[in-house]
Amino acid sequence: MQKLLISSCLFGNPVRYNGKALALELQTLKQHFELLPFCPEVSAGLPIPRPPAEIIYRQKHDTTRVIQDDGLDVTDAFMHGAKLTLKFCQTHHIKLALLTEFSPSCGSTEIYDGTFSGSKISGQGVTVQLLNQHGVKVFNQFNINALIELGS
Repeated sequence: MQKLLISSCLFGNPVRYNGKALALELQTLKQHFELLPFCPEVSAGLPIPRPPAEIIYRQKHDTTRVIQDDGLDVTDAFMHGAKLTLKFCQTHHIKLALLTEFSPSCGSTEIYDGTFSGSKISGQGVTVQLLNQHGVKVFNQFNINALIELGS
């Protein structure tokens, strides 16, 4: 059975920034995949709960940073979590991932815009970017049917 990396919060673990989960109904996924939960932020040592973070592009310096709503720059922790996620995928020979949309780590098509206003923009989280660069195909909780078709 093909292995699938799944965000720990989608798996039902309360690891999100607010200490909650975004649990999915996993029965259908379990019929097609061996589910391996992982959270980039927790793996990097970020606490639960933690302040919300968003990706901010600083045009003046041409840099992308991950900043908490309290102003703390957590880019290094998020990048470390991305690298640990890639290593996990490589160790377990994982080529498919189901990650949480809108997250600064796991967003695959949209992320929050960096204003902490709830607005979203097209973009990818830092973990998704790294996984894509290394051949891991990423899906989110809104396109599970396409993932299941691929796994069938």
